[in-house]
Amino acid sequence: MRHTRKDRAISIALVLPTIIAMFIFIYGFIGFTGYASFSNWKKLTPDFSLVGFENYTKLFQNQRFTIDMQNTLVFTVLFVILTILTGFFLAVLLEQKVKGESIFRNIFLFPMAISYIVTGVIWRWLLSPGTVETGPLGVNMLLDAVGLGFLKSGWYTDPSIGIKAVVIAASWQMAGYIMALYLAGMRGIPDELKEAARVDGANEFEIYRNIIVPLLRPITLSAIIILGHMSLKIYDLVVSMTGPGTGFSTDVPALFMFDTTFRGNRFAQGAAIAMVLLVLVAILVIPYLVSSYRKEVER
Repeated sequence: MRHTRKDRAISIALVLPTIIAMFIFIYGFIGFTGYASFSNWKKLTPDFSLVGFENYTKLFQNQRFTIDMQNTLVFTVLFVILTILTGFFLAVLLEQKVKGESIFRNIFLFPMAISYIVTGVIWRWLLSPGTVETGPLGVNMLLDAVGLGFLKSGWYTDPSIGIKAVVIAASWQMAGYIMALYLAGMRGIPDELKEAARVDGANEFEIYRNIIVPLLRPITLSAIIILGHMSLKIYDLVVSMTGPGTGFSTDVPALFMFDTTFRGNRFAQGAAIAMVLLVLVAILVIPYLVSSYRKEVER
């Protein structure tokens, strides 16, 4: 009994510094940011006099923030759909046990090893429309070379496309990760199920539609949660690739928060933007965590 109590005390002592640090640097700072969002802190000198929901009211009346939220919605929907479809397609290709599978798998996964800053710089050049002096560059040059010049576009410099160009870069980076998730799930499905379906006369499309895709539903849900929360707080890719864009066509709340807080010194307004982002991420993630916890308890 004494030995057990001693082991428990040692275990608590080992994890206690981590717990304290977590409460200070995560929950403590979240609480401080929340309090600051209700204050009148508009200069470098802190002013913690409370003004209620004034900062939130002004925020939702701000045209830039309204555009940012629209951009975030478009980015999130397109990013999640395109990345999941691309990752699933790549997983299906590799599931056919093609020759050199490990090489292709590493190639598809490689973009994930690159930071968003590097990805943004790369795709900034690839999607550059070029100028009269330089002629078309990147993708536009390729379209010209293959006789598809009519598809040339201004990409991120075109307000009508704007954030959709950023979706291409983000999906390119994360598609390999989703591919790995789906490939692991497909490899975990017993071959007997597929063989039984083939014996019953099912073709490959029907096997994927009626057997594989339903069994991969938990992975799809996890992918949606992961990609969704990433899209809500995207910052570095936009900064390095486009910035706010023409007419804020590629602007996002995180970039607006940085400009407001550290360039405009409106700390209370920046804290309000941060809290809105926190709530959006929580709305997406918390139901998933609660559902996962209930499933674990039921087991």
